[in-house]
Amino acid sequence: MFSHIMIGTNDLDKAKAFYDKLLGTLGVQPAIVDRHRIFYRTKTGTFAVSKQIDGKAATFANGGTTCEDPPGIRGMGDVKMYIAYLRDPDGNKLCALYRLPKGS
Repeated sequence: MFSHIMIGTNDLDKAKAFYDKLLGTLGVQPAIVDRHRIFYRTKTGTFAVSKQIDGKAATFANGGTTCEDPPGIRGMGDVKMYIAYLRDPDGNKLCALYRLPKGS
């Protein structure tokens, strides 16, 4: 659906360390550094992190500092998912989701 997604950071080194470790758990190679941006490229798309380009600090869009409910199984009809939310060092909210096999 997406060719790439890019989020902002105020500290590229801190973001790279965080995302290298986080995405590494999924088998994604460490980021490729390109001046003020880093890129994680996979067969299904690209995730990128960039320092601010307009001189303003990177901020997260929803304006809050809390995450959703605690990690756990949630249901939508007959579909069950394990969902956990966390924030990166810049406050961007991330959602980890695993669809449970039917009948679980």
